[in-house]
Amino acid sequence: MLDERWIRALHVETMREQELHAERAHHVLFQASTIGALLDGAYDGDLRFAELAEHGDLGLGTLNGLDGEMIAINGRFYRADANGVVGEVEAEERTPFAVMARFEPLVEERIVGPLDHDGLLRRLDRLIPADAASCAIRLDGCFEQIRARSVPRQEPPYRPLTEVVSEQHVFELIDVEGTMLGFRFPERLSHKTFAKVSRRAGATAPGTR
Repeated sequence: MLDERWIRALHVETMREQELHAERAHHVLFQASTIGALLDGAYDGDLRFAELAEHGDLGLGTLNGLDGEMIAINGRFYRADANGVVGEVEAEERTPFAVMARFEPLVEERIVGPLDHDGLLRRLDRLIPADAASCAIRLDGCFEQIRARSVPRQEPPYRPLTEVVSEQHVFELIDVEGTMLGFRFPERLSHKTFAKVSRRAGATAPGTR
């Protein structure tokens, strides 16, 4: 006779697999885990990047153990480590937190600068539809100066993220031509815009948040 607990566990896992690989509607964000869990030190995930790729071609996140900043652009995943070294992420590596979208822009606009950080955010706010709960943003252009950051890989027992970021490495990027990407969320969900930068040549730089 089959153990009832095993049957329930199998059912839950089957539902998880069905939901994970289900066909997604257009203009829907997919998020693996929550920022709250990440803040509490949940740095190990069970979602492979091969699975994450099914949910979009543009995204942000991290790798297990906070092992670098993850940038997804044009369907490819990159990792920027604490030293600013960039490499492509293997499909079998896993993530504890990521936000993904299939980038299908409803609004396209040429933005004439120069603009500082606050000016850029105000310009983006004017472009975002008023009824948009959240949105993915991609900017292709030239950036005079960008301040970026990444944190060193963490080892168990994990400390809260608020402690880890005190050791973050900050980089100044000057005259970068490339792509900045990010997500804009309602004020009730996040008081910041998640954003990262990708150089034109295919290398990616660590991101700002």
